Amino acid sequence: MGPIVELEVVPEPRKTVIENLLQFYLYDFTLYLDISADEEGRLPAYPDLHEFWTQPERKFPFLIRANGEPAGFALVERTDDGGKRPSYYMVEFFVLQKFRRRGVGAAAAVMLFDRFQGRWKVTQLKNNEPAQRFWRQIIGVYTTGAYKERTHPFNGHPSQYFES
Repeated sequence: MGPIVELEVVPEPRKTVIENLLQFYLYDFTLYLDISADEEGRLPAYPDLHEFWTQPERKFPFLIRANGEPAGFALVERTDDGGKRPSYYMVEFFVLQKFRRRGVGAAAAVMLFDRFQGRWKVTQLKNNEPAQRFWRQIIGVYTTGAYKERTHPFNGHPSQYFES
């Protein structure tokens, strides 16, 4: 049996948990992007992270827990203009390496899709093949294959589009 996975909305007083996990996330991205540490050994701050607490009607910060301990985070944004069928974008999604391939990411993703019913877009970097495999698998199972994938014409990043 896999770990017990929970999603926790992160209130502003606890935003440092996301900031801290973002360092590990950005570290993973050094494989795919030209990201460097500063003289203090820190990777760059995430741009506009504060908006996840100043725009609570559109931006949703989540801590992913596995068996009660921090295991990752998800940043979700509502992208529609308030129409009947909401649209969401998975801005960022991260699971610590010790929890990967144990069902934590899959469970958290499904919980988010179920929580935010509507149209979804999930994008990966064109050279991040592990993320592409993960999302195609999760979304494929979640939608029983009923999703579209498009590649951005300029940057080449693939995105999956589907309804939850």
